[in-house]
Formats: sequence, structure tokens, C-alpha cells
Amino acid sequence: MIDVSQWLSALPPVAVYLIVAGVIGVESMGVPLPGEIVLVSSALLAATGVVEPEWVGAAAAFGAIAGDSIGYAVGRRGGRPLLARLGRRFPKHLGPAHLARAEQSFARHGVWAVFFGRFVALLRILAGPLAGALHVPYRRFLLANAAGGLVWAFGTTYLLYSVGRAAEHWLKDISWAGLVLAVLAGLGSTWWLRRRARRLEPVEPADADDAAESVRAGTDR
Repeated sequence: MIDVSQWLSALPPVAVYLIVAGVIGVESMGVPLPGEIVLVSSALLAATGVVEPEWVGAAAAFGAIAGDSIGYAVGRRGGRPLLARLGRRFPKHLGPAHLARAEQSFARHGVWAVFFGRFVALLRILAGPLAGALHVPYRRFLLANAAGGLVWAFGTTYLLYSVGRAAEHWLKDISWAGLVLAVLAGLGSTWWLRRRARRLEPVEPADADDAAESVRAGTDR
């Protein structure tokens, strides 16, 4: 994370915003990338004045919402064969077991899996393509997607920014301590959401077809 921050700090602010939006957007389409690391690193840079926090949050939110929407469209067009191809290409991240867990999460929680999935690495990557492949109504998906993206992006950015600014004020002579406190605060900021999100992760993977039917039944209500 520190190396990412140092690399980003050498770039113009506009380039940082574009990288934040791009990495998070591509991750949300279904490609495993370190979107959360890029967001946290950029938020820490905002605390030092290198970039503006409102633009970091806006870039992250845009990437999350747009990426998930594109992933939804691709998943709806490609269906389960697309998810199977992604699983073969990224077996450590999107293998059959991961897909089964994500499908059961959708079956049990519907669009809430999209909202809380923004705070869970697996669902953050799969939410868009999976929702499209399972034909979740787009309006419901977009509402949960936008809400989760905004809370995750601006919440993470401004909490890290605020704590980083406070640390810089009180710990001017101990720069590493300010960084450590900021990182710990970033972890704490998503603790309760991650705790809630763990309920989305099933104990035993459900049959994929049963999960898909449950999702369709739930979204038609």
C-alpha cells in the first residue's frame, strides 16, 4: 500500500483520479484488480494535500457504479458461460466455488448482496456480471449498486482523509505513525459493514441452478 501511495504521489492529480476510476471500474466489471488498495492509497494522498478528497471519492464512486453497470450488461448478454470463462481465467479468484458462494448470496439476500458486496472482495468483483447473468431487474440492481458505491467510495475516502489530517496535525514529527493510524482507521471504517457482509457468505455452497431460480423468484416479487 505504501509503494502504491508513493507511485501515485508522483503523478498529476487528474491522472490519480483517472487511475482510481479506471482500476475500480475494471475491477467492478469482473476482473480481479486491487481497487480497494488504490482507493485507500489515494485517500491517504488527499490527507497530505496531493489530491482533493471530493474528487477521489467521486472518481471511486463513478468507477464503482459505471463498472458494475457495464459488468451487469456483459453478464446479462454472456450469461453463465461468461462466468464460467472468467472462472477458468481467474481460478484463484473466480473459480466454481467462488461463483457458487456468490450465487447463494444473491439467492438469500437479493439486491442487498449488491449493496454489501461492495465491501466484500469476492462480491465486489462478481456483483455486476452475476446480477446480469441471473437477470436481476436492472432498476433494483442500479439502486443498490449506486448506494453501495457511494457509501463505500465517499465513506472510505473521507474517513481516511479526516484521520490523516488529524494525525498530521498532532503527529507532525512522526509521519509513519500518522500513516499507521490512517490505515487502521480505514480498516475500522469498514469493520461493521464487513461484519454485516459476512452474513452474505454461506456456510455450504448451494447448487448453482437452485440458487439462480431462487434469485429469479425473489426479484420477481
